[in-house]
Amino acid sequence: MEQNFQTSFIPKKPMIEERSIRTQSVSLLTIISIFIFFTVLIGTGALYFYDGILKKNITSMENDLNLARNRFEPSKITQLQVLDKRLNASNDILSKHIAISPIFKVLQSITMKTVGYTKFSYDFGNNIDSKINVKMNGSAIGYKSIALQSDLLAKNKYFIDPIFSGLSLDDKGNVLFDLEFSVDPNFIDYEKTLESTNQDPLSMFSNDGDILN
Repeated sequence: MEQNFQTSFIPKKPMIEERSIRTQSVSLLTIISIFIFFTVLIGTGALYFYDGILKKNITSMENDLNLARNRFEPSKITQLQVLDKRLNASNDILSKHIAISPIFKVLQSITMKTVGYTKFSYDFGNNIDSKINVKMNGSAIGYKSIALQSDLLAKNKYFIDPIFSGLSLDDKGNVLFDLEFSVDPNFIDYEKTLESTNQDPLSMFSNDGDILN
């Protein structure tokens, strides 16, 4: 029996060339892996080095800050802060305090010898900038003395709207009266009074020579 053998004449690629391609592929992957490894290694080292520099800078700045604090002596700074608070509190009290003494000085200077006062009172308005209301009682020798005294009070710029009322005679013939007027709050401001202590009180009002001391 005859057997048929089929023979293929298609040439095949040599085995050596296939091995060369595989070798090239393996070599390229190895190079890429090594490159990535060293890149990560260098980046990690750089970050570690940068972190160390930052920590040193922070420590140096903390030392500089502590040195600056010690130079300014914290205990003295605290004392100065307490003193500043006390001064502010004192200024606040002075700004709200009034001094009645300027009113008495002016009254003493412009009151005629024929006029005398027996009672003095005052009250404030609703706020610190309100006028001070003064009420007084007194007696005078004759109605002419009251008229002259009213004129003297009206000439003072700090005494506002002086009004005599309730005129009557006592058993000795003297004229009894009630007196009301307002006072400019700036005139009796305690702080301003201290500032003007060396000023002449007579400079705060005018007179025409009819004042009797």
